[in-house]
Amino acid sequence: MQITVTRKAIKFLPDSSRVIARFLYVDDHRAKNTIRSVLSMNENEVVSALSPVLRDYSLRHRNISRIFELHFNKITHLIQSLGEEPQSLSISRKILIGSYFTMEYSIESAAFFNPSIVEHPDQSETGLGEKRVILSFRATGEGHISSIVFRTGVLDKTNKLSIEPVGKMLEEAEYIRHHIYDKEAFEEQLNEMKDFHGIIPSNLIMRQLNDKFTFEELQKCIDEARKSLHLSADKEVLFNQINWLASSHYELDFSLDSNISERVIFPVSSNEKNGVEDARFVKFIDDDGAVTYYATYTAYDGTSILPKMLDTRDFYHIRVLPLHGEIAQNKGMALFPRKVNGKYTMLCRLDGFNNYIAFSDNINVWREAQLLQQPKFSWELIQIGNCGSPIETPEGWLVISHGVGPMREYALGASLFDLQNPEKEIGRLKAPLLLPNAEEREGYVPNVVYSCGSIIHNDDLIIPYAMSDYASTYATVDLRELLNELKKSKE
Repeated sequence: MQITVTRKAIKFLPDSSRVIARFLYVDDHRAKNTIRSVLSMNENEVVSALSPVLRDYSLRHRNISRIFELHFNKITHLIQSLGEEPQSLSISRKILIGSYFTMEYSIESAAFFNPSIVEHPDQSETGLGEKRVILSFRATGEGHISSIVFRTGVLDKTNKLSIEPVGKMLEEAEYIRHHIYDKEAFEEQLNEMKDFHGIIPSNLIMRQLNDKFTFEELQKCIDEARKSLHLSADKEVLFNQINWLASSHYELDFSLDSNISERVIFPVSSNEKNGVEDARFVKFIDDDGAVTYYATYTAYDGTSILPKMLDTRDFYHIRVLPLHGEIAQNKGMALFPRKVNGKYTMLCRLDGFNNYIAFSDNINVWREAQLLQQPKFSWELIQIGNCGSPIETPEGWLVISHGVGPMREYALGASLFDLQNPEKEIGRLKAPLLLPNAEEREGYVPNVVYSCGSIIHNDDLIIPYAMSDYASTYATVDLRELLNELKKSKE
């Protein structure tokens, strides 16, 4: 039986007008030449040069002068090297210098795809049968750099999605700060990392730190330890592991007067400089009823990938944390929305071809997994993977998957697993739930439909999905029809 899938008319398309103001730096030589030129201007020339910049770009960015000042602060060491004290410069001259180290970046000029959907923490002013939701997207711009962006909307009683007004003043986090570490917990995490062999006694670095320390304090200790040792290749490995663990932690704060559609999670750490990709958001309910929104995503540095996780309660303050352990090696990790039998539970794909399931006492450490599904049907013989976190239903855990078949065509499938023993499959659709149609086939990567997370509302499964890595839309499926077919599929 073919499940009825209702495609909706709404389209989320890339918009090249959505820009952020990024720090621009080329090299010391060119930077110093630019600074010298501005330092040589008299004050009237400075004001004359700055006025049209502020006039034009204050309409495109919230508090552009503050952004220019922040970028100025990043190159004060160059100003000092030219014999000038940064604090002695007028605010206009500082801002003008900062403007030369700023560029606009169009975050979604190339693609707007791979969405997920979760219930919004604010359900005020919604009517009977309505639900406010947050959709996340992978936005991709010049150079194929990906970031995470958001939209909000309301699903009505017929599951029609109305998108709430989209803000135009995009911004990165107002403050980006590295994590404050607990020494004991940090050492435990080091020991849990796969390749840590105690090559250098930890106290060589850690003994110099207080019980609580910052990233900058740790870096200073690492630099001092490097100077005191003649480092062989194996000793350098440990330093790199310590540095990786530390730099993978950071926290973001967005301005309270920003709309969620204006908040951009842009790459911050070196291991994600080429993109933060395919965030799978889930509303997680802990044993005590506390709600945290988690997202697993893929960090990409241009060469290798690294699974990471973020968490938030309100989408204003966000923590970013590494995932480590033997199985945190591949794309597509998806967290269950609650603990199962007292353990955090995750879907993953260790080998790039099959679905696995893992359990852990620590949400950031994943060591063991067992095979859950292998490609079985013709439309998924190349590989299978999850399309977001499992969804709890009275009949079992509903998992939306993707399969890759002939001509590298991506299709969506569905499976059902036992609530108490989620490694036990109850049923699996033999035919795809959703295949790319004629309209959805054309895009940056043809013949692909893909999702990073679905929800249930008004007895329908709501599936946001990407169309050929270019744009996005959503579809609905009658939940009862789907569950009945899944249960029959095992007969």
